[in-house]
Amino acid sequence: MLWFGQPGPGGWNRKCLCAFPLPSGQHPQLSYGFPQVNEVVFGPGESHCATCGEDGSVRVWALASMELVIQFQVLNQSCLCLAWSPRCCGRPEQQRLAAGYGDGSLRIFSVSRTAMELKMHPHPVALTTVTFSTDGQTVLSGDKDGLVAVSHSRTGITFRVVSDHQGAAISTICVTRKECEDLGVEGTDLWLAASGDQRVSVWASDWLRNRCELVDWLSFPMPATTETQGHLPPSLAAFCPWDGALLMYVGPGVDKEVIIYDLSQKQVVEKIPLPFFAMSLSLSPGTRLLALGFAECMLRLVDCATGTAQDFAGHNNAVHLCRFTPSARLLFTAACNEILVWEVSGR
Repeated sequence: MLWFGQPGPGGWNRKCLCAFPLPSGQHPQLSYGFPQVNEVVFGPGESHCATCGEDGSVRVWALASMELVIQFQVLNQSCLCLAWSPRCCGRPEQQRLAAGYGDGSLRIFSVSRTAMELKMHPHPVALTTVTFSTDGQTVLSGDKDGLVAVSHSRTGITFRVVSDHQGAAISTICVTRKECEDLGVEGTDLWLAASGDQRVSVWASDWLRNRCELVDWLSFPMPATTETQGHLPPSLAAFCPWDGALLMYVGPGVDKEVIIYDLSQKQVVEKIPLPFFAMSLSLSPGTRLLALGFAECMLRLVDCATGTAQDFAGHNNAVHLCRFTPSARLLFTAACNEILVWEVSGR
């Protein structure tokens, strides 16, 4: 279902979350009868978003009306991860979605033609995460055995497999455009992979030249057992959009915290304490905001400029997904099959 949430309590440092305004005459609860939502991604211009679910569906929604406009369905498979091709990879009519499934397959869908363009099988086991390179010509995908496959998005040929994380599921792959000379390596893209054993690898790549070089390797101590509300917290990492030298990490560590690591200094520069282990993480591209979801049905926003934070309720299950739109105007959060759409105002 899509659920338009109620406003959070009070204001928050001149920033607040309020309910996304409902279209005229529309009921606040829209049920489409699909199970858990596994990912939310956004198209260029933010006119549309896409979701994928345990029922094998990929759904494309019009953001202005929150109406379902396209659905791709794969039977007898779970769609576990999803990515939307970047703005720079072509005209709007050439936008594509990459979807990863439980059988190890990866499908490329054309949004404009509402058709599947390509099916490849880069993994022997279930995919856990997928993303495009910054030019949209390459797809990076991770699986539950810890392998990262690098494939051509047009031909489907897998030309590199990174096995450094083998043995622990890949939970995150994050890509950003960066000239890497200041890090002592060559490359056009900087990308990271995080795995469930609290390890993060950072790489510089130039896929057109088939170059890929390790930049840094982070390992964080992991206690024997760490569960929150019956859930094992994932290991999540992301590049900081307002400071290209920083990355942020959360995971099932010794302490409940966000770790901020400086790639240039090669050291941890800050730690932000948390009330619980985080289940989801998103960084605002337009403002210095950090969103975190918890198994305790709570969402926290942290203003990294001031160090202030505020908590919001609204979900009845673990908040396993939170995603800012590229403009940072909206924040999507998901718990099981429920999505809350929040407007970030007063920025």
